[in-house]
Amino acid sequence: MKKVLMMFALLAIPFAMQAQSVFHDVEANEAQGAVKKISQNMMGRDQVTNFTKDGKMQREGVTKAVYDADGFLQSMTMSMQGQEVTVKYTWKDGKLATQSLDMMGNAMTFTFAYNDKGAVASQSMNMGGQEMKMEYTDYKYDAKGNWISRKTNMMGQEMEQTRTIEYFE
Repeated sequence: MKKVLMMFALLAIPFAMQAQSVFHDVEANEAQGAVKKISQNMMGRDQVTNFTKDGKMQREGVTKAVYDADGFLQSMTMSMQGQEVTVKYTWKDGKLATQSLDMMGNAMTFTFAYNDKGAVASQSMNMGGQEMKMEYTDYKYDAKGNWISRKTNMMGQEMEQTRTIEYFE
């Protein structure tokens, strides 16, 4: 009887491994579909994020990614300004709901609200009890429905964010 149970357990392992064949890192980066690469400039700093065909993120300085059984990113470690920072994620209805981290003793939580096209309409940042909200407007989308340009107002200054997205064929 033990041998039969062992055989079933061994047979179940490949199926359990196949169950998570899609990662949702593309969605964590505000995109959807067969995204290969997102290049953007964030506050004067170029950032490139690559993805595998199954949607797993590959970015310099990102390690220790932890996923749930459905492939949703739960946490990861990032190297930021010489510090290792653990970023935690929560999801709701397949969309990123919050992202939280502790940077140099300062707890920060980002909360996301979405528009009818599924893009982030606003982002609230809570840092030690102080809250700042950024709303995004004037979206431009590519042929696949992902945003490539949007505007926001940060501390009274209007900013435009742009990005280039490459897709797997």
